Amino acid sequence: QVQLVESGGNLVQAGGSLRLSCAASGLTFSRYNMGWFRQAPGKEREFVAAIRWSAGTTYYADSVKGRFTVSRDNAKNTVYLQMNNLKPEDTAVYFCAAGVQDLLVVTAKGYAYWGQGTQVAVSS
Repeated sequence: QVQLVESGGNLVQAGGSLRLSCAASGLTFSRYNMGWFRQAPGKEREFVAAIRWSAGTTYYADSVKGRFTVSRDNAKNTVYLQMNNLKPEDTAVYFCAAGVQDLLVVTAKGYAYWGQGTQVAVSS
């Protein structure tokens, strides 16, 4: 049974930082692409960042490029999202996801497994 468990969400002031973690179990973590998505109230879920299983290639949404960094520790079966210079518009529930569709790594369709999400709130 695959489980993805996010943690690290919190309330932070604009300009602050948070690091989200996603611990995976029940899969061969090193062979999965890992993605981060977010969903704000009243909006659709959107891509934030991803890291490929091979070579660790990373991808970012334009809105977070230069502020967020995705990384993974295959020994710990964990993927991270370091978020710096947070803005109120970053407020959302953040989800991690695992998938093997290399050509769909920046879309939700590329992921078969999802976590329950962790809330990030950024105050102005």
